[in-house]
Amino acid sequence: MGARDARDTVTVLRGEQELYQRVGHLLAAATDFACAANDLATWVADQRMDEFTAAMARRAGDMRVRKIYRAGLLLDVISARELAEHRDRFGARIRITTDELNETIVIDGRVAILAGDRSSGVRSYSVISQPDTVHAVLALFETAWRSATELAVYDARVAEIRALAPAVLDLLSQGTKDEAAARALGLGVRTYRRRVAELMSALGAESRFQAGVRARELGLV
Repeated sequence: MGARDARDTVTVLRGEQELYQRVGHLLAAATDFACAANDLATWVADQRMDEFTAAMARRAGDMRVRKIYRAGLLLDVISARELAEHRDRFGARIRITTDELNETIVIDGRVAILAGDRSSGVRSYSVISQPDTVHAVLALFETAWRSATELAVYDARVAEIRALAPAVLDLLSQGTKDEAAARALGLGVRTYRRRVAELMSALGAESRFQAGVRARELGLV
């Protein structure tokens, strides 16, 4: 069971199984669903999410679904395809950001779920029902939503570098000098450097080192 605070407005749950056991009924009945995630695995590691996904498919015209994802996901062909399929299948609006995200779900403006980290092996989730706190979380989501870019627009922006991304990231991780990396890819040095800059932008990275870290977090290298 989750541990509750004194006012019973925050419940800390351990692992995806407990999360969906406790809030699955809210997800299935949602009419407004807002989600922010760094990757595609944060909220879908348990089979109960399949039940919610099926409910979404049945009620696609009756609910508003908005999702924000980190831009680096689009560098992976499979992830980019999954995002597009989700948008087309469920009528979800999906936007992309290069900013840091607090992984969050807000259900009907009444319940917020904040994902913890995996440092202890099992991810924890804080389920919040205190109205002022939920409204504050939703306000942060709305701010991120307004500054993010529609999936189709951002996908077109990174499509040109997607095929090269794994090779460029591999060369960066090896510390290969630009001239040698450009030759290996059959590119001019200026073109290679432009591709690196575009890749860093897609990953929301300010340095090549940070780009490598974020690429590893996303499983791109």
